[in-house]
Amino acid sequence: MAINCPFGHSIRFLLQPNTKRCLKEEMRKDVLVTGNYSLGDSPGVRTDLIITDTKGHAAFNRENIDKGIFAVNSDEDDIFDFCFISYLQAAHQMPQAREVHIEMKHGIEAKNYDQVAAISKLKPLELELQKLDDLSAAIIGDFDYMKKREQAMRDTNESTNARIFYLSIFSMLCLLGLAIWQIIYLRQFFKAKKLID
Repeated sequence: MAINCPFGHSIRFLLQPNTKRCLKEEMRKDVLVTGNYSLGDSPGVRTDLIITDTKGHAAFNRENIDKGIFAVNSDEDDIFDFCFISYLQAAHQMPQAREVHIEMKHGIEAKNYDQVAAISKLKPLELELQKLDDLSAAIIGDFDYMKKREQAMRDTNESTNARIFYLSIFSMLCLLGLAIWQIIYLRQFFKAKKLID
């Protein structure tokens, strides 16, 4: 299951006992991702949550969870795995699947504006202006990110096109050289057999 959404989203699924279910989340550099999770009751089943990056470094690790919150920030653009691992602790005859609900918020959605208003003593209108300012900065940041990605992809495309062009020229020169060699060889062969003058 892969999820990619610019702001906030949630997902709900059933986790069978003795299984592992991972969600992949693309995270950009220096963008805060917060969220909360809650699990349904299932007697005798223990569940752990581990959040790791592609290098295998654990950014968050909680054992025997029922509900809680998390916050993750990445030093570079990366894809993180949010893994729920279920263990059957006691030998129950009918172990039940656990319902898992996880909600994630990215960037400005993850920012707690109530705390900002309390610390900065902002009026409601000033708080709304702060939200709009942060939103416009996030949109500008997204456009800059897309522009950089477009530039990198265009450079890759142009480089690949140039390589294919030179490979095509090399292939045509090889075929032309092979054709000339074959004509010369056949001409000498037929002269040796005295079929042509």
